[in-house]
Amino acid sequence: MTSLLGLSTYAYFWRMSDRVEAPMSLDDALRDAATHDGVDLFQICDHLPLDTASDDRLTAIRTLADDLGLTLEVGTRGTDPAHLARYLHIAQMLGATLVRSMWTSGDDQPDAVETEHRLREAIPAYEEAGVTLALETYEVVATADLVAVVQAIGSDRLGICLDPANTVARLEHPADVVAMTAPHVVNWHVKDSGFTRSPGWVGFQYTGVPIGTGVVDHDAVRTAIDPDARGINRVIEFWLPWQDEHAGADPRPGETPAQTTTRIEAAWTEHTIEYTRSKES
Repeated sequence: MTSLLGLSTYAYFWRMSDRVEAPMSLDDALRDAATHDGVDLFQICDHLPLDTASDDRLTAIRTLADDLGLTLEVGTRGTDPAHLARYLHIAQMLGATLVRSMWTSGDDQPDAVETEHRLREAIPAYEEAGVTLALETYEVVATADLVAVVQAIGSDRLGICLDPANTVARLEHPADVVAMTAPHVVNWHVKDSGFTRSPGWVGFQYTGVPIGTGVVDHDAVRTAIDPDARGINRVIEFWLPWQDEHAGADPRPGETPAQTTTRIEAAWTEHTIEYTRSKES
């Protein structure tokens, strides 16, 4: 099996945002991703225009990705069966075989019983289409509850998108999350994060940091889930804070916060790709 290395729209969070003078479009991000050695995948994650994109637009995205040599995955939030059906259609139009989602979406926060009921309604269509639904680990839902629902349904087309940095905010240790989820992982969000003291030492801030310098032991994650043997794709994303005086930024002469932020985001992209590739067998 093959583990593809990819970039997420979250690796372009600031470069695609309206806080910069000339935001990158999705097409721009795809073209940029294709310039990086070793990147064969792009996960369009929580990109709201996909929710209402026409089939013509989806076809155009797929054509561009094909021309660039990129495999696509998609990501959304929530377990409402109608919404998951919409994203199955999007995935099929894009030639994607994985949809990442999350247990909750905004005010829609079903309990475990309702979530299992919804997934049992949605999963048969995914099974028929050969598309995998990956539910992400994150702070709103206990990882043990997420694993329990996945186990209860017992479908080869339902698994877990592992992001052990997210659940630190729930006081779950990354190593514990990896151990609980490892047998069910079908997608891996690769990023790092760490704590810094807030100004005046009043509390802490938990933000993204350059990979290899934070709380996530990437070697241990790789060993536990064995992405190469199991064909688990690795998707790079970040939690880069906006780089202004509050973030302790070190701008170049004449650089605006937007320019500093986008420059560092691009540098983190290249560094994370190099770091992750250095761990490949």
